[in-house]
Amino acid sequence: MNYAQAHFELLNFELIIHNSKFINSKSQAKPRIIRNSKLKIQNMNIAIIGGGAAGYFAAIEAKRNCPSADITIFEKAPKMLAKVEITGGGRCNLTNSFRQISDVKHAYPRGHKLMKRLFKRFDHRSAYEWFEREGVGLTTQDDECVFPQSQDSHSIIDCLMGLATMLGVKQKTRHCLNSITRNDDGTLHLCFANGWERDFDRVAITTGGSPKGEGLKMHALLGHEIEQPVPSLFTFNIKDRSFLELMGTVVEPVIASIPGTKMRAEGPLLITHWGMSGPAALKLSSHAARHLNERQYQSPIAINWTGESRRSVAEEEIGGIAACNPQKQLATVRPFNIPTRLWHYIIRRTGHSAEQRWGELGKKSLNRIIETLTNDIYQIEGRGKARDEFVTCGGVSLASIDLHTLESKVCKGLFFAGEVLDVDAITGGFNLQAAWTMGHVVGKHIVEC
Repeated sequence: MNYAQAHFELLNFELIIHNSKFINSKSQAKPRIIRNSKLKIQNMNIAIIGGGAAGYFAAIEAKRNCPSADITIFEKAPKMLAKVEITGGGRCNLTNSFRQISDVKHAYPRGHKLMKRLFKRFDHRSAYEWFEREGVGLTTQDDECVFPQSQDSHSIIDCLMGLATMLGVKQKTRHCLNSITRNDDGTLHLCFANGWERDFDRVAITTGGSPKGEGLKMHALLGHEIEQPVPSLFTFNIKDRSFLELMGTVVEPVIASIPGTKMRAEGPLLITHWGMSGPAALKLSSHAARHLNERQYQSPIAINWTGESRRSVAEEEIGGIAACNPQKQLATVRPFNIPTRLWHYIIRRTGHSAEQRWGELGKKSLNRIIETLTNDIYQIEGRGKARDEFVTCGGVSLASIDLHTLESKVCKGLFFAGEVLDVDAITGGFNLQAAWTMGHVVGKHIVEC
């Protein structure tokens, strides 16, 4: 607490005492107690469970808001911020410019209403300014993803760990939380797997996703509703051998969708030796996470290779090529600048030969090409293996949380932030932005009365 804060709270306390004495001198009524709901509790013991992005942000903000608080981050792994280290291929895609996001729900399939509300208090611009203020230069790529200028995730890690250490936040690894119980005096008793236990005035859970759900059991026992966790942000297995021969091909942009639903995603698609990857596939997997899980990851997927949502655009393009190039072979004129290998594949897939001339195609042949370009159907047969940047949807239900403070509705003094909640996003820095935002909110409210 700085001098100005201390002086303000002293004046506030003296005003309370003065008012109480004044009331007593005028009547026999009981003194009126004036409470400051934002008053910080001094010498508070706070535990942050989870040494990831949300955990560090919550700890730093809480310590800044209440310097006298005793704050400890507990992480079950051997090192802190391990997931931050590998995100963005080790470069740390820490947020996004949001310029391509017209509605928050397009970035957050689950939890968009909460994030829209919390962004009014701390959004991507706030995060950008926060890190640059702390000496981390940032850069925004053409795809609107934000990275440190160093292109090294350790710039973010060093910033967070350095600030926490400077502020006096304790940091303990290899501490796996086993249970939480509420004491009669309102404190929370924590027991760890290594036998260490202690009471805390406030606790924040920032443990990240729980793919198999084990880490959510203790929260269910306290009375929180749990949304079943399922994988999100995964690639698609495709077993079409002729398609897999295109491995290494990148097509940008495409529109990927699940037929019969409104689920769709746009962006680059990478064809791999097992199927489909890249931003388009990962975004679609996020939006369709529960839908695909319910179907054991067996589902059709439609690819629009043109990247144009209107079929009429493809009709005009193909019709124009045929009219202007009647003597040219199909292989020599590529519509929409589609990669050569993919175009040759599409020619074969539609039953034509590369040597066939555009002028030889009838209306049915042209329609078949247009249909394949705009609605090419494949079969998803399983999801790709779990990646290092594994994300889950599901977790502690938002119905169990105060949406303003992120404090539990069923266990006072217990807060949640990050992926442990039923909030997750598409790829592109949006998940880390959610961590910064929720960590900031928890850091503010966890030290208040």
